[in-house]
Amino acid sequence: MSDSDLPTERNSDCVGPRSEEAGMAEGCKGCPSQAICASGALRGPDPAMPEINSRMAQVKHKILVLSGKGGVGKSTFSSQLALHFQKKSFETGLLDVDICGPSIPTILGLEGEQIHKSGSGWDPVYAEDNLAVVSVGFLIDDPTEAVIWRGPKKNSLIKLFMKDVAWGALDFLVVDTPPGTSDEHLSIVTYLKESNPDGAILITTPPEVALLDVRKEINFCKKVGIPVLGVVENMSGFVCPKCKVTSEIFPANTGGARQMCIDMDVPFLGSIPLDPIVAQSCDQGKSFQETFPDSKATAAYQEIFSKILNLFPDVPMELN
Repeated sequence: MSDSDLPTERNSDCVGPRSEEAGMAEGCKGCPSQAICASGALRGPDPAMPEINSRMAQVKHKILVLSGKGGVGKSTFSSQLALHFQKKSFETGLLDVDICGPSIPTILGLEGEQIHKSGSGWDPVYAEDNLAVVSVGFLIDDPTEAVIWRGPKKNSLIKLFMKDVAWGALDFLVVDTPPGTSDEHLSIVTYLKESNPDGAILITTPPEVALLDVRKEINFCKKVGIPVLGVVENMSGFVCPKCKVTSEIFPANTGGARQMCIDMDVPFLGSIPLDPIVAQSCDQGKSFQETFPDSKATAAYQEIFSKILNLFPDVPMELN
């Protein structure tokens, strides 16, 4: 990865991530990437890369799920996408790199599970026989404990997840990321770069305040060379649990995600309504797609998942 590929060159004062002054120069103050640049992780070839590349060589497709803004349903989407792949009989992995707010264990009903070491590395937690899950939530005894880590420590953990986890042969690896475009994103992009990730799916809600951050996320992807597979507009209308009528709760005053995709020349994958059963099912660690197969939310999710699978020509059509 060259310096021009990295999103750390945000102004004319940036010395570049490979400089000896990276993270410590005057122009580094206030930059979201200051900590990881100062750690030296981006300065030269990482000796762990051969091991990471060896692990990732067994994974056919790698998909990042990004959001820009928090609270838009990114982790819910990541978990449901992984469950959809699993139900289609694909060998699937779900990697949660939201270090400070890991919610995947709760959503999948895996709270209290732990990662164990074996001769082949760290063994993932299995939600199903063909769905392997890794999250920092499995490393914390108390789920209410705050994870207060600086960038270098986050970077080290993500490196361990990529290098030491015995994922095995996977058809899909879904990576659930935290909001924003900082340390965790730089780390995961750096470690996946040589294994050619397929791209990113961006999650947003209709209001402009969320779309502003998604525009930054799209530019981040373009800067680091990650293809944008598409944008999903979540919480697009509210489904009444009694009458099933959909009402607009978060108005799309600027045209919503569909118009943004036209403006920024990226694919629009679809909209998902705000349905209380989704939050209820996630709190209970259940798949609402199975529990409520006739809901509008389930239909919307499955339509989007079908579009995503159609992006991969090597997917057997009988499974898609």
